[in-house]
Amino acid sequence: MIRFHIQADSDIPASTQLYNQIHFAIASRQYPPGHKLPSTRQLAMQTGLHRNTISKVYRLLEEDGVVEAQAGSGIYVRGGNDPRETAKSQRLRKQYPDIDQQIRDHIDTLLQQGCSLAEIRELFLAEVDWRLRCSASVLVTAPLQDLGAAELMYRELSQALGVPVEVVPLEELGAILKQKDSGTVVTSHYFFQDAEAITASLGARTIALDLYDYREELSFLSQQKEGSCIGIVSISPGILRAAEIIIHSLRGEALLIMSCQPNDQTKLEAMLRSASVIICDQSSIDNVKQRVSAIRDDLIRLPRLLCSKSYISEASIALLKRELGLN
Repeated sequence: MIRFHIQADSDIPASTQLYNQIHFAIASRQYPPGHKLPSTRQLAMQTGLHRNTISKVYRLLEEDGVVEAQAGSGIYVRGGNDPRETAKSQRLRKQYPDIDQQIRDHIDTLLQQGCSLAEIRELFLAEVDWRLRCSASVLVTAPLQDLGAAELMYRELSQALGVPVEVVPLEELGAILKQKDSGTVVTSHYFFQDAEAITASLGARTIALDLYDYREELSFLSQQKEGSCIGIVSISPGILRAAEIIIHSLRGEALLIMSCQPNDQTKLEAMLRSASVIICDQSSIDNVKQRVSAIRDDLIRLPRLLCSKSYISEASIALLKRELGLN
């Protein structure tokens, strides 16, 4: 069971701390689709929070489309990233839990009515052809306010897939898709629900990618001495916000956390002068190294630079390649 840490004396509300930790656990697939989340009682015993507070967090996650409550059973990670599902089939499976059995029954019925297997196969191939058309256009999306997250996904996917990949702000996604016959929209679990709402009626499918779990980085931070200053640099403001809350939840006030985007030279130079360790994403490391070189003579000591190896999990990229028929 994943251990969640809550700093009771923090200015950050306990519900916000827990929400961010659970959301990250889902986005990094530590809690995979279909996984049953701990009960409010279990989390209350672990975190010391009131069960009403935990219920509030679960309601917020459900409203954001991240989890779903099953009456009499519990809270489960939403399984909206099943690679067999299109937006339409997701709705059908939710409305008709035995839809797969119904499909088999319909095939049997068609056979009994005289339809040949070849004709039934043609119907299935039409669906496969649609997926192949979607695979010809890969769009990576995130909101304008956090387009850096899309840029991180684009960087890794363009290298891994070997096919054209395009970054599209979530706010422009609908207009872009209307100009295309089909397409595959790729995003993180953080933005999946909003992206899916746009693509559902526009002949495109949406796939949510699992994030790298940052296990090594979090383990490293858990071992840092109290009072250490840690710098976080990323092109994604969303990553910076989530990282600050998660690290604070893990270590409280024991660590001083500084964060900035790589193009903010004033904040970056202040960080270089204060932080003993700076953790960067792949898109930020060159900027950080350049600033270190530029002010090297003014630094009392050089900070240790750590570059996260990825933003998307390797397993998720492998799954996407299979989905796009690239294996």
